Amino acid sequence: MYEVTSGEREIGGKTIETFKREIYNCNILEVEAGTNGYQGGDTGHGSRTYIRIQDMGGTDIEVRPTHDYTGEEDGVVIALGGDAELTTIIEALNFITQVLDDQRRDIH
Repeated sequence: MYEVTSGEREIGGKTIETFKREIYNCNILEVEAGTNGYQGGDTGHGSRTYIRIQDMGGTDIEVRPTHDYTGEEDGVVIALGGDAELTTIIEALNFITQVLDDQRRDIH
C-alpha cells in the first residue's frame, strides 16, 4: 500500500485541498492533485484545479513549454524515457484522475 497525504494550495486566490503520494519503481515520482470542484463559472468565478508531478529520484523526465516542441503557446509537454517511467506516469495519472473525480461537485 502507499501513503496519501493531504494539504492545501492557494491557486488563483482560492484555497483548495490537495492530495499527494509517492510512486515507486526504478524511479520515484511524487504526484499532487486537487480541485475545489465545480463552482459554476469560468476562471473568474469557477473552480481551481492543481496538478503537480515531480521527480523524487531517478526519473528521466523533461517538462517544457509546448513552443519548445511544436512552436505553439499555452501548454506543456511532459516527456519521459524508460519502462519504469511509463509505469509510474500511468500510476500518477490514475491517481490524479481519482483525486479530481472524487473532489468534483455537481452545480446546485
